[in-house]
Amino acid sequence: MENDNKIKNIAKNTSYLTLALVIQKVISFLYFVILARNLDPEFLGKYYFAISFTTIFAIFIDFGLVNYLTRETAKDQSGANRLLSNILGMKIIFSFLTLLAVVLFINILGNYDILSKQLVYISSVCMILDSFTLTFFGSARGFHNLKFESISSVIFQLIVLCFGYFFIYLKMDLKIIMSSLVLASIFNFIYSFLILKYKIKLPIKICFDFAFIKKIILSSLPFALFGIFQRLYTYLDSVLLSFFSGDYFVGIYQVSFKIIFALQFLPMAFTASLYPAMSYYWKNNREQLKTTFRRSIDYLLLISIPISLGIFLLSDQIITIFKDGYTEANLPLKISIVSLIFIFLNFPIGSLLNACDRQSVNTRNMLIVLVFSIVLNFLLIPQFKVVGASLVVLLSNFLMFILGIFEVKKIINYKLKDNLLVFSKILFSSVLMGVFVFVLVDYLNIFLLCFLAAIIYFLLLFFSGGFKKDEILYLINSFKLSKK
Repeated sequence: MENDNKIKNIAKNTSYLTLALVIQKVISFLYFVILARNLDPEFLGKYYFAISFTTIFAIFIDFGLVNYLTRETAKDQSGANRLLSNILGMKIIFSFLTLLAVVLFINILGNYDILSKQLVYISSVCMILDSFTLTFFGSARGFHNLKFESISSVIFQLIVLCFGYFFIYLKMDLKIIMSSLVLASIFNFIYSFLILKYKIKLPIKICFDFAFIKKIILSSLPFALFGIFQRLYTYLDSVLLSFFSGDYFVGIYQVSFKIIFALQFLPMAFTASLYPAMSYYWKNNREQLKTTFRRSIDYLLLISIPISLGIFLLSDQIITIFKDGYTEANLPLKISIVSLIFIFLNFPIGSLLNACDRQSVNTRNMLIVLVFSIVLNFLLIPQFKVVGASLVVLLSNFLMFILGIFEVKKIINYKLKDNLLVFSKILFSSVLMGVFVFVLVDYLNIFLLCFLAAIIYFLLLFFSGGFKKDEILYLINSFKLSKK
């Protein structure tokens, strides 16, 4: 009975997180559109430069501690109080040192104006508050409770949207607009604190057991390294664009970045549900693991290829959703959106490696791609600006895909030709859909055109045998297994 309750709890947590992720991404992208329609590219660039800059530094406050906290709490809930207390003590010290580093770097690097510096200072407040919020919820995760965290993530975005739009409507200063993030972070901090104390009923204290802290730091180091590599890989391009080319190009770049970022909820939700099944098959049925992985690649190709092609063809119309000042984002969007295919495919690859105890391989691959990305950004951004940054996104995600597939072959004897037949049908259906879009793009409303194109694509795919009923049922059964 206890085991059944735990299974149901895990299933509910997965549902909460998936639904919250979808809602959060939708609200976040809606707010970005509002910002872009009301701010010139330069000011939008300043806004997101500040966020990118402090997000990179935030990993030095967390230092992989939250992942370690969740894992160890889940193993032994009786030791959660001691673990949380010492991690909070460390985070107070790390927060002070990281804030000092942020202030020093923003004043030493580049020739940033007073507004850019002020926005970084405001974003630093969010950086610290969000780090402690993450710690509180990380501890709650160890007690298998993700419901409140899921609710909080949606409320956070709603606060940002409502207050941000209100400040924009009043034509307030950019610093005031960014303060909507601070308000949301304050809410999240207080909410997570109260949930942990009164719902989870875990005492919150500050401790400095230095022998225990040393053990925690050493154990958290692998998580910290991966987190550092991932943050640099994701956000350093915006910082380098600002440094080499100016905030105007950061604003232009954010259009393609946000579109890709918003669409990532699809593979994230997909692999989050499928990951437990992969872990189970790794221990019990290697042939089924190969089949599950191959079919997950099929389904993500099925989604990513038509989306990428559609956005590529409609990029001119999509850019008009923002305003005239963002027309230069057209070519970067066309380049970046091709990388969406590899971004989608990298999710099941990373999940498979983690499920098969190859976490260190994921970290190594991330480091290789990070170095590759940094070198290319330094070479291409000064000369090609936002187009160079977009090329780096495409090439680095392709490299991550190649490195990942190479490792997958060592685990399950997988070959790319295993997906060739389905890929050819998806590509055929996508190309015909693309012809339909290309011919009618000047005659139909973009939303109606997208709706009709989607119907045509799935009809073509269905009649060409691109997906079948038994394969859909197989995928559903894999999700069910992840809850058993």
